[in-house]
Amino acid sequence: MSGAVLPLAVAGPLLAAGTTVAAGRHRVLCRVAALSITGAVLLLSGWLLARTLDGSVLTADVGGWPPGVAIVFAADTFSALMLGVTALLTLVCLGFAMASGEDTHPLYMPLALVLSAGVYGAFLTADLFNLFVLIEVMLVPSYALLTLTGTRRRVSAGRLYLVFNLLASTAFLAGLALLYGVTGTVNLGELAGAARTSPLVALAGAVLVLPMAAKAAVVPLHSWLPRTYPHASPAVTALFSGLLTKVGLYVIIRVYSVLFDGERHYLWIILLAALLTMVVGALGAVGENTMRSILAFSMVSQIGYVLLGLALFTAAGLTAAVFYLVQYVLVKTALFLCAGAVEVTYGSGRLGEISGLGGREPVLTVVFLTVALSLAGLPPLSGFVAKLTLIRAAAVETEYLAVAVAVAVSLLTLLYTVKIWSGVFAGQPSFPAGDSGVVRNSAPRARPTVVLPAALLAALSVGLGLGAQPLLVAAGAAADGLADPSSWVREVTGG
Repeated sequence: MSGAVLPLAVAGPLLAAGTTVAAGRHRVLCRVAALSITGAVLLLSGWLLARTLDGSVLTADVGGWPPGVAIVFAADTFSALMLGVTALLTLVCLGFAMASGEDTHPLYMPLALVLSAGVYGAFLTADLFNLFVLIEVMLVPSYALLTLTGTRRRVSAGRLYLVFNLLASTAFLAGLALLYGVTGTVNLGELAGAARTSPLVALAGAVLVLPMAAKAAVVPLHSWLPRTYPHASPAVTALFSGLLTKVGLYVIIRVYSVLFDGERHYLWIILLAALLTMVVGALGAVGENTMRSILAFSMVSQIGYVLLGLALFTAAGLTAAVFYLVQYVLVKTALFLCAGAVEVTYGSGRLGEISGLGGREPVLTVVFLTVALSLAGLPPLSGFVAKLTLIRAAAVETEYLAVAVAVAVSLLTLLYTVKIWSGVFAGQPSFPAGDSGVVRNSAPRARPTVVLPAALLAALSVGLGLGAQPLLVAAGAAADGLADPSSWVREVTGG
């Protein structure tokens, strides 16, 4: 089925980035261009979702080149969902950057748009080499965004981020070379099921998946994330939390579905990684003492839940994984935006330096409580539906250890969210010392425009909890396509 519009999801943000560079310091023009193109991608994702819910796959060959050379884009329900949720998050995070004043740097908007173009392209490409290129398109601006304001800690964090991701990208390229040497192609559709029958292809596939696990911060390759994300600016951390690691997760799921055809022989490795990631991330979060460092470790833990759904590789498990991934991206970004609102307003997110916001910031407090309880999996929020479907899928497969770990980690999640609550929102009002060194008991309140982006995502979490069925249906359609990728393969290869 023709999907001639698919390349526009990449080309549009790149052209808009060029426009914002040309516009220079004309902030209104930059903002209009960035919001307009991101909104257009969001609308495109909605159209793609409507067209693919019945199992259809839309493809586009850029340039009309012959098979094997053509740049192939493909959209199914899974990629349409990911395109939509990332476009929505980009839109919300751009709004927060505008409200907090972080977009005043002339390079902020162009870099954010190029990053988003790489993310959209990674979700839509059907070719592994183009995937590598698009991931680099995504990463190059992220290096700059991380160090944009040039504080010493940010430069140090940026250096670590750069080195780690370059190593991961090099390993991915080595895996591509091995795969091409063995099979003569890097078109994912032409490689369908090849890892089932060829140990060499399986080895090459593992070399491909490992760097993606590193980029997704799967334990034991996770340590770079909590050492870098908390040092970026609040708006950049929120943007990264919703986009970067999710590309790694998406690639792992897609490659295992198509290249490995869901081979059950290796699922125990994914299951072990999932459980370790859940536990190590949660324990790390409990030991941290700033809002963003707690949330960074929490990101690691939640990634384990998504991998658990993949490790089951049943219709129910994959449905739970897709649902969990979509709702977790929304909730986690909302939490980072809450932390950002606190830091932008009060100058610190360190527990103990600031307290008593519960009485001063009622809207921000309600928003934080909503998304924190959703993250912990309490009803009737979206996190509850996600964990319930995931735990039920694991129980059906008699993976009782996984069920026990998922429940125990949920309790740890509740523990570290309560720790943030106790350290920042409870108690008597107290704020960081100003230039005089005197601890203040009064400060300006958070502006509504700074709280609004997190509030919108919190409302969405409530909506997805009370009315989960549409997303469950979409996640089920995505899971069907992952469990049986024959339609995706047929459209991508032109068969």
